[in-house]
Amino acid sequence: MNDKNNNKPISDDDEKLDIKKSVFQVNKEMQQKRQEELEAQQAELERQYAQREKEKQEAYEKKLLDEKIELMRLKQGLIEESETIHEEKEEEIKLTFGKKISNFFYHNKWWLGLGAFFVCLGSYLIYDIVTKPRPDMIILMFCDNAAVGNSAYLEEYCSEFGEDSNKNGKTEVAVYYIPYGDDDYTNYQNGVTNKLTTYLNNEEGIMIIGNDKTVTDLIVNPEELLVDLSTLYPDNPHVDKYFFYLKDTDIAEKLGVPKSSITDDMFFALRKPKDVMDASKEEMQETYDKDIATIDRIINDLS
Repeated sequence: MNDKNNNKPISDDDEKLDIKKSVFQVNKEMQQKRQEELEAQQAELERQYAQREKEKQEAYEKKLLDEKIELMRLKQGLIEESETIHEEKEEEIKLTFGKKISNFFYHNKWWLGLGAFFVCLGSYLIYDIVTKPRPDMIILMFCDNAAVGNSAYLEEYCSEFGEDSNKNGKTEVAVYYIPYGDDDYTNYQNGVTNKLTTYLNNEEGIMIIGNDKTVTDLIVNPEELLVDLSTLYPDNPHVDKYFFYLKDTDIAEKLGVPKSSITDDMFFALRKPKDVMDASKEEMQETYDKDIATIDRIINDLS
């Protein structure tokens, strides 16, 4: 029974399976052999390259050594001329005018590019400054009061009384809010010191909104820096010498802010025309004469 099974003929399917396995194995062996040949070729190429480099390096070192020996012999006077050491003179290349210009631009292209960029940037900034319309009047606010300083109606309210002094067809009064407070670090972060220095040393802002800290720290000598409002408004109950106090006016309603935002020490004041760092007394007087009518209307409205 078992012998019969052992002598059972191999079917066609079994022969096909054996053939497939054999082909796969042969292909695998051929690929492996090919890979080994490629690796052997690569190794030989690398060996030959390394050998050439080594020979080149040895030849170079030998040349340096020979030249060194020859130079020593020359210095010692053993020989007068050397057959191996020759002074090489670079042949001067004569360029045409056009090529010289082209060569200059080629070697300096980065610097020329940077220069062109800064020239364009400077031209744009100058054009922007010259063509940008200036406000008809500037008011300086030197106190830390965000409710008033950031009020959307502060500039709008002041502009109602302004004049079109720059003749651009509209009236615009700008309020420059500089939140000068007790915290020196916050002042530094907000760039307050630089702004104060800039605005107090030019003629643009005559009218000031401030408080006691403004007087104590910035103005110090109001009799030298501020206009005596009591001479301009002798019967105005809100005027006390150099200051027009805002506490008992209706400015809070006009600006849409809480009445508590208008502290007892908040005031309007006018800078006296005088020579400053960035402007002359005459220039400041021109600004004063231009703005005084608007200031007068604002003070009368609040009175």
